[in-house]
Amino acid sequence: MSIPPQTSPAPAPSAAAHHLRLKTHNARQLYLDILWYGILAGSAQAFLAVYAARIGATGLQIGLLTAGPAVVSLLVSLPAARALEGRSLLRVAFVSSVWFRLGYIPLVFLPVLFAAHIQTWVLPALIVLMSAPGTVLAISFNAMFADVVPPEDRAMVVGRRNALLAVSMMTTSLVSGWLLDAVVFPLNYQIVFALGLVGAGMSSYYLARLRPTDGSPPARVGRPLFDMARPGTLGFGDVIRMGAGLRFLTRGSGGHLLRADLLRGPFGLFMFVLFVFYTVQFAPVPVMPLVLVRALNLSDSAISVGNALFHGATLLVSMRLHWLSARFSHQRLLAFSALLYGLYPLLIGLAGNATLYWVASIVGGAVWGVAAGALVTRLMERVPAGDRPAHMALHSLALNFGVLAGSLLGPLLGDALGLREAMLVTAGLRLAAGVLMVLWG
Repeated sequence: MSIPPQTSPAPAPSAAAHHLRLKTHNARQLYLDILWYGILAGSAQAFLAVYAARIGATGLQIGLLTAGPAVVSLLVSLPAARALEGRSLLRVAFVSSVWFRLGYIPLVFLPVLFAAHIQTWVLPALIVLMSAPGTVLAISFNAMFADVVPPEDRAMVVGRRNALLAVSMMTTSLVSGWLLDAVVFPLNYQIVFALGLVGAGMSSYYLARLRPTDGSPPARVGRPLFDMARPGTLGFGDVIRMGAGLRFLTRGSGGHLLRADLLRGPFGLFMFVLFVFYTVQFAPVPVMPLVLVRALNLSDSAISVGNALFHGATLLVSMRLHWLSARFSHQRLLAFSALLYGLYPLLIGLAGNATLYWVASIVGGAVWGVAAGALVTRLMERVPAGDRPAHMALHSLALNFGVLAGSLLGPLLGDALGLREAMLVTAGLRLAAGVLMVLWG
């Protein structure tokens, strides 16, 4: 009687194979997250200010859509960063994304719950309520992303995410514009807001599927991520809501984040220049939807084409940013793009129909693609590697004070000068800020 040969047990999967599967799994979830986030950004977020303009909102009320979150971020960001120290960033990012995106549920029913003149005040109030968890999401997501994606994979993952985001936003924006023209008001906007709600929910679902890395987090190389997604914020126009450096706020290691001594010297001057730049960057934002809707009388589909052209130009330029950075310094790229940053409101202020608006969208998207990347990199160059939390805390203050000041300045100019005239003035202010960036950026 023969004895069957003994079979050895299957070898346990190696640690390297497990690590590879974990990296692949997390990368896939991040790709699906950004795909659905693009649906949110291309629908509800892209047309929120346009909807406000169509129901009769003033420039001030539209400005509150960005000014309100800036005030909340000023109050919440630093305490939130302290509270996140030592916590599971994966868990915090998911929970805060759910609380933030719950605000899109009442947005779907808002058009039928209140009269238009009441909605114009309910909208900014709703956005303010969403801003506290949104601030936590913005900080935790930025830090979590750096922890779950190894440094050697970040360029690939971010590049693919940015491409998926641009394609998703462009496609969703065009579909939303078609829906808004094809369906009766206000049902059309309810459908678009519901589309954004689905995108928001699915994005949070894939955030929940992320898994923590084995052992210690990846090495902290201190380089900007260049991820174009800005979860936790609302983007209008060509504004740069930077997530760069937010992860450093969670790494203060018990030190004081607000230090007045950093304002003395070159860095303080740089922060002043950035504050001015952010202020004039946001100044035309509350006026722009009013120009598109009331001065140019553009249809929603025409506006959606402009959105798609803007994001398409941004993607194409951002894909060549490394090549541009190799030929020119980041300081030169920043100075060049800052000087051209006023072209977008200038061309919109001069537009008489959709054609020049579309040209402005292409030009604005291209300039934004260079300015966003160059500004992030230049900021990180000016921040000492050994003291980044405190320096980035000051940058967060400069950014949010700039958002607040610009969001209030624009409506004042619109009321005093007129819509088109305000756009032209803000274009000039952006040029002046560009000069400051050339001199001291």
